[in-house]
Amino acid sequence: MGTKLRFWGVRGSIASPGAATAGVGGNTSCVEIRCGDTRLILDAGTGLRGLGESLVAEGALDATLLLSHHHWDHIQGLPFFLPLYVPSTRLALVGARTAEWSLEETFGHQMRSPVFPVRLAEVPAQLGFRHVAPGQALRLGEAVVTVAKLNHPGGVFAYRIDHRGRSIVYATDTEHYACVDPALRGLATGADVLIYDAQYTPEEYRGDVGRSKVGWGHSTWEAGVAVAREAGVEQLVLFHHDPQRTDAQVAAIESAARGRFGEVVAAREGMELELEDRVASEAA
Repeated sequence: MGTKLRFWGVRGSIASPGAATAGVGGNTSCVEIRCGDTRLILDAGTGLRGLGESLVAEGALDATLLLSHHHWDHIQGLPFFLPLYVPSTRLALVGARTAEWSLEETFGHQMRSPVFPVRLAEVPAQLGFRHVAPGQALRLGEAVVTVAKLNHPGGVFAYRIDHRGRSIVYATDTEHYACVDPALRGLATGADVLIYDAQYTPEEYRGDVGRSKVGWGHSTWEAGVAVAREAGVEQLVLFHHDPQRTDAQVAAIESAARGRFGEVVAAREGMELELEDRVASEAA
């Protein structure tokens, strides 16, 4: 059955369609992971719209949506997620409860007048809401999902998905420290794939080019390489590209990162990764 990933949105901050970004894609964060028959969705950025159109064509949907946090670029796609309007859909939304709102209140606020014509309470899909905490491990169908808290204004969760001997870590919207974040290192230890926030170049982050981005809650490809090395990660995926980053600039960052850590790829819309079951292969 394997573990399969597909990237539906790879940008950060705001969707950025256009000729200069079409190759990488302009939609914001959304990653689909299939663990056998278990369907997981990481974040609900604008990439969720395309995923929804694909899923409706497959029939009834039973899936879990894991939210890293509630910033606009990670939730904006939900009102346009076509399965939301199909009665047979079963969708569990998992994430943090903030000081202000629960998950249900957050999405309910997003889908109410005057900013959206359909209220969350009116959609026909069967929705469930689950709040999680750092250190918690969840059994979701065939997968085990572990939660860690990282460094971002307002808070952010990273997730590790383990399935049949394979592991994927999703760590977007996090800012590195002077050392490798011990919480992320622990979560990512031995992972097959680390999806990591690389919104800025090191020069942009420090302020060598333009205004310093220190304290903005995002990281660099260089910091991603450091995490991957210390955690013993097999493959690093650079994610959450700056909305102003052109296709050529993303490719240049990818090349620079490969000079430091061989197994690096920049996430692009439509990109797929497939991990063969290690449990099955070792038994064979």
